[in-house]
Amino acid sequence: MGKMSRRKFVTNVAATSAGFAIVPRHVLGRGQTAPSDRLNVAAVGVGGQGRSDLVNLATENIVALCDVDWDYADRGFAALDKDIASQQERLERPADRPRLDAQGRPEPPLTPLERERMAATIERMKRLKTALPRAARYQDYRQMLDRQKDFDGVVVATPDHMHAPIALAAMDLGKHVYVQKPLTWSVAEARALARKSKSAPKLATQMGNQGHSWDDARTAVEYVWAGAIGDVREIHIWTNRPLGYWPQGIPRPEVRTPPAEGFRWNGPGIEARLASAMAGGYPKPTTLDWNLFLGVAPGVDYHPVYHPFNWRGWVDWGVGAIGDMGAHLIDHSLWALDLGFPTTIETVCTPFNGVCYPHATMTMYEFPARGNKPAVRLTWYDGGLLPKKPVEIGEEELNKTGGALLVGSKGKLLHDTYGKNPRLLPKSLHDSFGKPALKLARIPNENHEMNWADAAKGKTQPSCPFSYAAQLTEIMLLGIVALRAGKKIEYDAKNMRVTNVASANEFLQREPKPGWSQV
Repeated sequence: MGKMSRRKFVTNVAATSAGFAIVPRHVLGRGQTAPSDRLNVAAVGVGGQGRSDLVNLATENIVALCDVDWDYADRGFAALDKDIASQQERLERPADRPRLDAQGRPEPPLTPLERERMAATIERMKRLKTALPRAARYQDYRQMLDRQKDFDGVVVATPDHMHAPIALAAMDLGKHVYVQKPLTWSVAEARALARKSKSAPKLATQMGNQGHSWDDARTAVEYVWAGAIGDVREIHIWTNRPLGYWPQGIPRPEVRTPPAEGFRWNGPGIEARLASAMAGGYPKPTTLDWNLFLGVAPGVDYHPVYHPFNWRGWVDWGVGAIGDMGAHLIDHSLWALDLGFPTTIETVCTPFNGVCYPHATMTMYEFPARGNKPAVRLTWYDGGLLPKKPVEIGEEELNKTGGALLVGSKGKLLHDTYGKNPRLLPKSLHDSFGKPALKLARIPNENHEMNWADAAKGKTQPSCPFSYAAQLTEIMLLGIVALRAGKKIEYDAKNMRVTNVASANEFLQREPKPGWSQV
């Protein structure tokens, strides 16, 4: 499989699966559940976020699972029992004996809606547990797509660098695709998925930025559409990631030869000491296929600082904090203001060694005017950096975990990560304006994954299809391009080209490792 091109692979698979057909309910008769009533789902990358996606899709038929490290994935599945017990205990706990949070404070009581949704989650986790033994297992997604004949859609929750190759291969086979955020690792890949989804309009596509389906997020957009804050010319968006989540700003683990006088205790000397200290005998887990993990990325020796989970901070496989959280934070401003693409992007940061993203970055985007909408300057902050606190919130502090502040000619809009808790500033504006007019349909139970499943069945439209998600992803990734370029870049979106720093164009795409097909 290692040297098979995507085109050849897809041609072989398509030839063997052309006879597949979905049987409708009326053919089976009353009282029977037709295959088309439930989506047959395969999943690639099930050890982390993929498990959560499967819980939310557990009412469907989970027919195949694929992961490069089954020991890690199975530990996540084994934790279902603990998670079920924990949530059940919270449901049954008397109101006069609340649980304490990490700071020792009593947790607020569950609302009726929260209780209803928690009970539904428990049932879905139980259902997933019963489905797991029946699902076929694979380690190589290409073998799964080749051999598995009974699936309608694929969930992709691998590290970022493999999103596009897997999604494109599945779509070439006529499969619906749900891809975790960020949609892709590179700008060119985002463009490729956008083109593919346009050429296959009957396929349901969705990016996994779950907040896009939340009621609060839609209310935030409706505030802007209703003119509550007037013309927006300035946006500030921040997250505390990667702090406390995964390492960044560290050197590649490797033995470095010290000079005759030894490494100094200055910055470069400490980095060299750290690189050497991390290097050494870390055996690869026997259940991990490291070559499959690397996929299209360059060859690098295994190290536990890369896998599991920590891959996000390394340039080879992830796109850092803006890739992790931009889809949950930039989303609502792009949606509400129809920003288009930026014309200039500049990223400043703490020291960056080119292989591991820096501790903190700040990216400034300039978006041109659109019709009667003015130009917008959007500033992204991560790693604990924050914008200036708006005077309207008084003694209150900005939510340091993340949020967005839209500054308009009539007021301001503040919301938390995922679009949660949108409110107008000053408070007098919030109180006098009231709720904005309902313009966006609400997603049943705010279930982003089931929205995709229902779209695949033809019951609705996907909340965040690739046609939108690719643009959002490209905007996020242009911050990475500017970071790697080390200069302010001018961008020609129509031609997907940096016009003032020719060398920056190499960061818009990547040649795959030999043996893997070009996207």
